[in-house]
Amino acid sequence: MNSNEEEIISSPVRIFDAPRSPDDISVRPKYLDEFTGQEKLKEKLKIYISAAKGRGEPLDHVLLYGPPGLGKTTLAGIIAQEMGGQLRTTTGPALERAGDLAAIVSNIERNDVLFIDEIHRMPPQVEEILYPAMEDFTLHIVVGKGPLARTIALNLPKFTLCGATTRLGLLTSPLRARFGIVEQLALYTDEELSKILLRAAGVLNVNINKEATIEIAKRSRGTPRVALRLLRRVRDVAAVQNGVDSEVNAETAIHAMDMLEVDASGLDEGDRKILRAIIDLFNGGPVGLSTLAAALNEDAQTIEDIYEPYLIQKGLLERTPRGRKATVNAYSYLGRQVLIDF
Repeated sequence: MNSNEEEIISSPVRIFDAPRSPDDISVRPKYLDEFTGQEKLKEKLKIYISAAKGRGEPLDHVLLYGPPGLGKTTLAGIIAQEMGGQLRTTTGPALERAGDLAAIVSNIERNDVLFIDEIHRMPPQVEEILYPAMEDFTLHIVVGKGPLARTIALNLPKFTLCGATTRLGLLTSPLRARFGIVEQLALYTDEELSKILLRAAGVLNVNINKEATIEIAKRSRGTPRVALRLLRRVRDVAAVQNGVDSEVNAETAIHAMDMLEVDASGLDEGDRKILRAIIDLFNGGPVGLSTLAAALNEDAQTIEDIYEPYLIQKGLLERTPRGRKATVNAYSYLGRQVLIDF
C-alpha cells in the first residue's frame, strides 16, 4: 500500500513488512483497466466514476478497507486519474491539529482526491472539522482563544475524500456514515498475482517466465505488496547466480524463497516461531496473548496484527476465550505428534 498500513513496533524487519522501495511507484497501474484483481470493486467504480463525470460532479467520498498491501493507495491514485484530478496524500496520525488539515486542503482543486491513509488513527479534533468539509465543502477554523476567538469558514472546491483503513471497526460511526462508497478489498488469487508480477517484471526489466511468477504468487499471502517484494529478492538472487540478463525460472524462484525462509505456504520464520512456542512451551495452548508475546520477546500488537491473521486463515491458529491455541494442522505442519485432545 504510499500506504503505511503495517506498523512494526519492536520486531526485526521481515520480507513482508519491509519499507517500500521507490520501485513501488513505477509499478502502480494508473487506470482501472490496468488494475488486476478486485473485479467486482472495479466494475462498481467504473459505474460510479462514469456517472459522476456525466453529471459534472466529483465522485462521492470513498472508504476502502482490508488487509495491508491489497491496493488501497493504488486505487485512490486511479480514482484521481480517472476523474481528471490530482492525488493529495496524507495519513491519519500526521493530522495532529486542525491547521494540519487546513494546510493540505487549502491547495485542493476541483475533482482532486484527498487520500488519508490509516484514517482510523485520525485525532478526534481533526475528525470533527472534517465533517463539514465532507458534507458542505467548508472548513471551519477557530482562530484565537477565549473571548477573542472566532471561527473562519473556508470554502473548498468540490473534491473526493478517499480514506483507507485496515481496521474498519475503529472508525467512529459519524465518520463512517459520511462516506457514500464503502468497499472491502479481498485477497488475490495466485493467477491474479501472477499477472501482477508479469506486469511488474516488465516495468522492472526482469526476465521471468510464468512458472516462476506462479511459484512466487503461491508464497505471497494473496497480497500484491508481498509478491512485489519477493519478486525483487528473486531478481537479486538470479542476477548474482546466473547473470543480470538470465531468465528467472521456477527453480531459481524456489531457491530464492528457500533462502528467505519463505515456504510453499507463504509462512516465514516469524510465523513458525509462534507456532513452535505455543506447541512446545504451552502444550498447544490456550495461552494468553501477553504471555505469548513475553515468551517470544515480541510486541503483543505486532503478533495480533501482523502474524495472527494469516495463521488463522491457514487454519494453524485458533483464538479462543482463554487464549491462542494451535490447531491439528499446526502440529502436522511442524511434523509434531498431537499429544492433546482437540
